[in-house]
Amino acid sequence: MIKEEFQVYVEDTSGNVVINETMTSFDNGFVDLWLPRDDSYHVTITHDGKSAESKISTSEGDRTCITDMQLR
Repeated sequence: MIKEEFQVYVEDTSGNVVINETMTSFDNGFVDLWLPRDDSYHVTITHDGKSAESKISTSEGDRTCITDMQLR
């Protein structure tokens, strides 16, 4: 999904909203999310009535490239 707009919503473990904005995907279909280190986040991405949700952690040793969130 190249150069498509997605609604991106991210909350930290305390329920604070970290990101709530529309983002446009790059030529490779990805979007960049820069999140503070050493926390966990609940990420929701929506587009055209479909959504993907995931829990992402940013501690040492955690994945930095999440490629398995698929809109359903």
